[in-house]
Amino acid sequence: MDFLPSLPTLLAFTAATLLLAATPGPDMTLSISRALSQGKGAAMWVVVGTSLGCLVHTLLVAFGISALITASPTAFMILKTGGAAYLFWLAVQAIRYGSTLTVKKENDTGGASPLSNISTGLWVNLLNPKVIIFFMTFLPQFVTAHDPAVTQKLLFLGCFFIVAAMPINIAVILTADWLSGWLQQRKSVLRTIDYVFSGVFSIFAVKILFTQAR
Repeated sequence: MDFLPSLPTLLAFTAATLLLAATPGPDMTLSISRALSQGKGAAMWVVVGTSLGCLVHTLLVAFGISALITASPTAFMILKTGGAAYLFWLAVQAIRYGSTLTVKKENDTGGASPLSNISTGLWVNLLNPKVIIFFMTFLPQFVTAHDPAVTQKLLFLGCFFIVAAMPINIAVILTADWLSGWLQQRKSVLRTIDYVFSGVFSIFAVKILFTQAR
């Protein structure tokens, strides 16, 4: 199977993936926020959406489209402006419809449908130029440019990244969901968390606006 990297490469990639998966970002912030406000079921659907976003970025990197996006100043500006605007919108939503408005959970889905949560997670990743740059710089480190199976290996590594990161995503969601019961009895703490998440989304939005293609 030509698409499989060597064992040392795969082990190194796995270690890097686990480390990066544990690093906070807009996707993790969103899943924690959703777990606290709507339950683990809703947060799991968010992770499905962010994973689909990673899959799209993998395809873009494997077939070279994302390189064209970052090479075009206009396309890159549109992308990062849209991404920042979306994160600012999430920040406003965290304040307007925060965790304190959720008194109880209904089948772990809250008020949002699975499709809505998937869509939110998907767009958080698709509109984040940092994710494009990350996949463009991270995945190619584990392949050889002159490898005839480079495209297949990039596709495999991108899919493996999603699978390997999933246990950490699930652990984060379950921990947040476990804490939500305790937090529901402390509305002032929950409201503070809403403002924290709003601030974090805003910070990520500002950072995206200052992201450079090179």
